Amino acid sequence: MADKEAEERTVGAHAPQMASPIPSGEHTVWADVSPLLEAACGDLQDGELIHGENFNLFSAMSALEIMDPKMDSGMICKYYSVDEAIENGAAPIPLSFDGTVDVQCTIDIMDHLLSCEATWHKGHSLAQTVFSCIYLLRPDRTSSHALLHSYCSVIRATCKAVIAVVSDARTHEEEDLFIMAYGLPLSGDGDEKCLSMLNAVEETICRQLRACKSSLPKTAEPFQSNFDLEEDYCRALLCRLRFRKHFYHVLTCMRRPQGRGLELARKHIASCLLELDLIRNSSTFLSNNSFGMNKDGLEDMTTASGRQPLGFDSSLNCRLSAPTPPRAIKLLSWKKAVDYFVKLLHDLDNICSYSLDPLLEGVFRFVVQFQKTQPDLVARSLLQFLLVQDGKLYGRDPLYAVITKAAGLPESAKNHENQKNQYIVQLGQLVINLLKVLCTNSAWQRRKLGKILQDWRVIYMQMEMAFKRDFSEILSISNGENAWMKIFQHILIWVEEQTYWISTRFLVLGFELELYSPSQYCMVYWYLSVVLIKLVEKIHLRALMSNETGKRKGKKKGASSKDIGKDFRIPPAVSFLQCQICLAEGLLMMLAALRNEHIIVQSPSPFNSEYERFFQHFELLQKACIPDNITFDSYEQSTRLARISNLVTYNCFKDAQKIAKEVKSSFSNDPEKLAELRRIELVAEHNSVALNLIHKVGALDPSLKISFEFNHHPYFGTALVKRS
Repeated sequence: MADKEAEERTVGAHAPQMASPIPSGEHTVWADVSPLLEAACGDLQDGELIHGENFNLFSAMSALEIMDPKMDSGMICKYYSVDEAIENGAAPIPLSFDGTVDVQCTIDIMDHLLSCEATWHKGHSLAQTVFSCIYLLRPDRTSSHALLHSYCSVIRATCKAVIAVVSDARTHEEEDLFIMAYGLPLSGDGDEKCLSMLNAVEETICRQLRACKSSLPKTAEPFQSNFDLEEDYCRALLCRLRFRKHFYHVLTCMRRPQGRGLELARKHIASCLLELDLIRNSSTFLSNNSFGMNKDGLEDMTTASGRQPLGFDSSLNCRLSAPTPPRAIKLLSWKKAVDYFVKLLHDLDNICSYSLDPLLEGVFRFVVQFQKTQPDLVARSLLQFLLVQDGKLYGRDPLYAVITKAAGLPESAKNHENQKNQYIVQLGQLVINLLKVLCTNSAWQRRKLGKILQDWRVIYMQMEMAFKRDFSEILSISNGENAWMKIFQHILIWVEEQTYWISTRFLVLGFELELYSPSQYCMVYWYLSVVLIKLVEKIHLRALMSNETGKRKGKKKGASSKDIGKDFRIPPAVSFLQCQICLAEGLLMMLAALRNEHIIVQSPSPFNSEYERFFQHFELLQKACIPDNITFDSYEQSTRLARISNLVTYNCFKDAQKIAKEVKSSFSNDPEKLAELRRIELVAEHNSVALNLIHKVGALDPSLKISFEFNHHPYFGTALVKRS
């Protein structure tokens, strides 16, 4: 220890004195350690690290790399505090004593905040984006500037509302810093009156705009010194203020319980989109009056004018971002920020136009369809808030009533006294969890779906055991006429159906996330076809039971169950899935035949075997026994004998086309299902042609090259046959 202190004194004595931004205290003297660091670097080899005896792996992961802007949080700070930044004139009030410059700078701040807000919504830290604005960090300083003060107030209120909905929904990823506020001033004095302040400023600008258009003598004092530009500047300010007002209304309306504010929210969304168009159009005027700016780099700028805004410093809050080194953030450009909000508003309008279908099948379908637009975090959070409130669907429909309706039971079943049965309560919680999982992003959703499969399988097994235990006597005595027993039977079938639906969604998301390589398509289509077949069985059985229950009420005395089932028709949902089964089986056997006949040569992986890849992809399904007795051996046996000649004789693709054409009339009022059937027909047609071509010349032409693309369907591939 003494040697170390002597060394430090020696270094301090001989090192040249450097000016330090931090003043020396009574017991501290600053010294330049650059020569010591250079000497240490000269002795270190690549990969070596200077450390003490207590230095461990955790410390190494948390260490800072000195002088690296991405790792050394002290390296990139221009100011060490907000007060220091203000003292150095980084955020002046007023922005300029020239009225025109003041208005220009105010608009630049508004535009840059829009870019910061969009970047924050994309998952970056609030401290390093929106709250890099010094004016937001010191709410009291802007009170003398009514325009800027009202705008900053509504920005803070909007951020607070967004954090609240995302935090409540918990749809954000576990590594996401979105909701971390780190003590930032999200609530300034008077922010609760932000809309009234904004309305007052808006009215003032409207009066000035009317005065510009009037032929009467001008009595009002203009906002800026050049009266010829007054009208355009007023318009540019108004559309920005109005957008903020309407966007805040959208958030508050969509947060109303039981979807009561959705209709009003749609009106505000329409107003937001209108104002965004006006904001976009104002860029021409603002950039033309931005003197001395280089117009070439305008695409990447964060303001419509192309100027750098006043009052921002992203390094001020870098130490607040996380207990790790700060992220390197590249803000979205102003144009991309406008595009982001346009898409966000369209996504929100899609949510608001939803009919609040009480049938779970319709809810799941809507969420899956909504996810295809790749909505961002805020939209997904608001969707989850709408779906799940107070443990009820839409905050109004009890889960037991929703489940009985989905299971095809009559309306009277939803008021049955056994709705408080422990298994029914657990099932209701699983439904809520499933709805929440479906609202997460695709990667997070797939991971969670795989994990909750076991929960659905367990609840099914528990309910089945309880059913056999508690109702064995009833089955023998009353011949199955007990009401609670009937409810239990329907719900059991429905639980199995949902388990296979979740499994299908799990497999399909693998294509969307590009988790499967071409060499693995065969096993994926095999597993998908097996799961779809099970799903069809359960849907068909549930429909048959519902039909039998309905017929039994009005049957004549002495009528048999065979008479009841005479009128039963295959549900369109079953035929629809049969199209997909035929397509999956066709692709499965086609890929297996190409492999077996060495037309597609699959080189062995140096890292794992085919069995290991099978287990890696389907481990979660196997653990949940979905389906039962499905193993790698059964996959090998079902594909070992596949040959192209056999596939041409029995063409699954032709069957898919035939069923798709027959079932179209059942979905004449469902554009989504019709579009899916058209995609299935395209894939089936192209693959049928490819299959015939391969059969004719495949074995005789070694130059034939076959690949698969997803240009017609997101997860059913199309074979492309070419000669090299």
